Amino acid sequence: MAVLNVDKSLSVYECIAAVSRDIGQAGLAKARRNEQQHYTFRGIDDVLNALSPLLAKYRLVILPRVLSRTVVERATQKGGVLFYVTVEVEFDFVSAADGTMHTVKTYGEAMDSADKATNKAMSAAYKYAALQTFCIPTEGDHDADAVTHEPTPESRPVAAPTMHPSGYLAWLDVLRGKAMLGTLELTKTWYESSNDYREHLTRTAPATWQEFKAIAARTIGPRAS
Repeated sequence: MAVLNVDKSLSVYECIAAVSRDIGQAGLAKARRNEQQHYTFRGIDDVLNALSPLLAKYRLVILPRVLSRTVVERATQKGGVLFYVTVEVEFDFVSAADGTMHTVKTYGEAMDSADKATNKAMSAAYKYAALQTFCIPTEGDHDADAVTHEPTPESRPVAAPTMHPSGYLAWLDVLRGKAMLGTLELTKTWYESSNDYREHLTRTAPATWQEFKAIAARTIGPRAS
């Protein structure tokens, strides 16, 4: 077995620089092709095959840690279902020689019609963390997945109508009229009004209350609090 002549005390940054140097000499061509949108790319297997011997050579370890994961169910144009997953991942780059470490955070996104969306998103996060950390030479635009999905636009839930306390709308008209009379009238009416009305306005329509105060402030006098 050949013995690698490598400095066993490399720090994590020296390890990253060494891997970048070696992989930069060979490069990593975009040998795969997206048959739907007709562009070339480099898959996760290409990145792992290129990195694996270099990570072992320089005793560099990459440890993932998922910080968050979101899943959205989307419909395809053909009536199927796609699971759209986004993961936020930190990768600890650790030198096995001296224990020094640097953390890189990235995101991964993927779609799948079965149970592979999270796996694909994790692979995407790893691939781009590696490409950017080691400055792996690339060609063309940013990489993308081999499969291009065509989901329908996401439907937005319709918000339920806001339920107002009894008499609230009439009070709102009164308050608007007081605003036109100036700050003092608006302030006096505000503090004499029901707590339920005041809390409902500031909770559901704070912009309206600010509008009333702006109208009242156009007259001479102290501003409403």
